[in-house]
Order: sequence, then C-alpha cells, then structure tokens
Amino acid sequence: MNALELKQIQKSYGDFTLGPFDLAIPSGCILGLVGENGAGKTTTIKLILDMIGRDGGTVRIFDRDNRESFPAGREEIGVVLDEVSFSACLNTKEIGRIMAGVYRSWDQTAYEGYLKRFALPEKKPFKDYSLGMKKKLGIAVALSHNARLLILDEPTGGLDPLARDEVVELFSEFTRDEGHAVLISSHIVSDLEKLCDYIAFLHRGRLLLCEEKDRLYEEYGVFRCSPEDFAALEPSAVVGKRETPYGIEALLRRDGAPRGAELGRVDIEELFVLMAKEAK
Repeated sequence: MNALELKQIQKSYGDFTLGPFDLAIPSGCILGLVGENGAGKTTTIKLILDMIGRDGGTVRIFDRDNRESFPAGREEIGVVLDEVSFSACLNTKEIGRIMAGVYRSWDQTAYEGYLKRFALPEKKPFKDYSLGMKKKLGIAVALSHNARLLILDEPTGGLDPLARDEVVELFSEFTRDEGHAVLISSHIVSDLEKLCDYIAFLHRGRLLLCEEKDRLYEEYGVFRCSPEDFAALEPSAVVGKRETPYGIEALLRRDGAPRGAELGRVDIEELFVLMAKEAK
C-alpha cells in the first residue's frame, strides 16, 4: 500500500507550472525530494497538505483523497514546514498543553522525551529560540501524536552536523514501523543520501526522475573522458555532462556505456546537477 500517491498533479502560477507528474511513497519508506530553489518542492508539499488548490490530478493519503484528510485525518500526518511557527510568547510546556487539545492521540510522554533528547529549554519563550531550536521543536511536535506519515520541508536546515545526524536517525527509526512513511525535502543532499529509500528530482516544475536510491547507483555512472571519447559515445547513453579543464565528466547509463569503460560511482547531488544541466 502507498502511504502517499500523487497522480498527474498540476499547479500553475503565472509563468511557472508544476507538473503534471506522478509520485508515490510506499509504506515503510522514505522519499527525498531534491530540487533547486523554485523547482516546486514547497508547492508540491502545499498541494499534498491541501494548503493550496490544485489545477489538476489527485492526491491520496493512505488511499483517501487529501481533501478528505484535513482536518479529520490530521492525526495521521506529522508536518514540519520550512518555517516552524508557534506563538512567540509560549514555552514548550504551554505548547504541549495546546497540542494535547489539538490532537486526540497526543503523547505527552513522547513529547517530553523528545524535548529532553533535543535539550530544549522548558521556560524559554519560542521567540527567543534559534532557528535550529525551532526546527527541533517542530520535529518534536510532529513525532508526538502517533502520525503515520511525516511531511518535512527542509527539516534539518539550521541544524549543526551533530544535530542533523541525530534527526536523520530519528526519521530512520520512524520508518522501522512498516506502516509509517516520510516525504522529506532538503537542500542538504548528503542527509537524503544517508536516509532515503527513494529519490525524486524536481527541476523547474518537472519531475526528472523518481527511483529507488540503490538503483540509481546501479543504473548511472560518471565517465571521465576526452572530448574525442565523448563524441564517440552512444547519444542515448548520455544523461548529462560537465566540461572541466581536464576533459569531460559524462553521466552515463551503465547499460549503454562503451565496453570496458571505467565508470565512477555517482553521488545523488552530482547526479541531480548533471541531469538538471542537461534538462536546461
């Protein structure tokens, strides 16, 4: 069963159009959404959360139309947006009391455990929190009402490397329950590479690919060659290229590479950059 399923989703703003494209996250999996600023990542998340109206397509959350999922289905969905917002004067204890009134499945013990794990001060008002502390508090709330699906927009932004590693481990723990799933958008591609089962590339509103992360390593490789060697390649095997002072770095489909060619392993960030350059 898919925890989240988008079919032919589309949204237009003036000269920008997102989609149409299909995207799905199987239960028990984490999907990382990669894209440059303005690619459509936040718009996609807002469409999933029914924060904006769609121009076409469908969004289903646990096989229910997302317009039926809010507010009735909010218990099942934990959300951390790019800007975490709570009333400026509230502290963590007061926020916990408010959340207990919002979510029937609120788990105060779990919430207090996350506050302790993140070393968040109990009495300091939200307005005095750093960006990283705000993100940690948003994550603590999202994980404390027994959600089955996490929707995360840049959740590790503003966190130091140690805190990012801890948060990545938390999300990994979350999907050890096969009934859970995570959609995470991030500019920190190294976090996604460690965490995700699936990777989706958005570029200028277009979905370039959505694939299992491990299959990307199997299907693509980097061929470092001279311009003459590049010209001899089968065009259908070339996904993207980058010219350097030392020659050409070509992103190839491994099944179309020349026999005997040595292809280097491609990382997710390099794969996205080379595919996006070609898409231009």
